[in-house]
Amino acid sequence: MKTLTTTLPGVLIVELDQHVDSRGRFIETYRASNYAAHGIAATFVQDNLSTSVRGTLRGLHFQTGPHAQGKLVWVSRGEVFDVVADVRRESPTFGRWVGTTLSAENRRQLWIPPGYAHGFLATSEHADVAYKVTEEYAAKAEASVRWDDPDLAIAWPITEPPLLSPKDARAPLLREILRAA
Repeated sequence: MKTLTTTLPGVLIVELDQHVDSRGRFIETYRASNYAAHGIAATFVQDNLSTSVRGTLRGLHFQTGPHAQGKLVWVSRGEVFDVVADVRRESPTFGRWVGTTLSAENRRQLWIPPGYAHGFLATSEHADVAYKVTEEYAAKAEASVRWDDPDLAIAWPITEPPLLSPKDARAPLLREILRAA
């Protein structure tokens, strides 16, 4: 495994090794000691799996306060365009984002430390996104930012409106969250 840095502090792309033979392939998706050696010393408490059809956009989600989650995200089937946005008010990179393609084929994972918003767009016919989190889901700490926030100006690879949940369609702009705080 190797890690690649991004323009956001602490956000890392993890490239996993694979072993291929006539039976198929084997990929070790997590071993605590390997991740700690690469600067990801997290304790995961919950695993999630999301299945989406092409054009589905989920996010941008995060949890606040003591329930802020670190996430280790990967795709076991299909492909997504995955986005991380810095929503930490005191951060020098506040309001910036990075995006990368995660797919079953490229074997990449994304490590997202607590304090960042996360979302993805399914770019294949079907996409299964798995992720480990460092804090359990807490409804009272749940927060989101609208996917098309003009201040973030995320360059989603779409030409048609995405499929959104009602909650994601109603998500506030980042400036509205700041005014409410």
